[in-house]
Amino acid sequence: MAEDMKRVEVGFGGGQVMSVRVSDAARADLRQAVERAQGWHDLETEDGSVSLDLAQVVFVRTAGAPHTIGFSGE
Repeated sequence: MAEDMKRVEVGFGGGQVMSVRVSDAARADLRQAVERAQGWHDLETEDGSVSLDLAQVVFVRTAGAPHTIGFSGE
């Protein structure tokens, strides 16, 4: 995929958290689906499709700054 992917965490009612990389379009679709909170949503991720029971989703977190390794020198 040539599109820029972002890390998203999806939290569920039982305390589990799923971390995936998705496109901006997939993230926006997920946000709209969670607002409706009805039925199932197929989330297209970097690793394939994931089906989510929207009634179990309690939060969606988008990663802020990219993670880096080492020192920034500042």
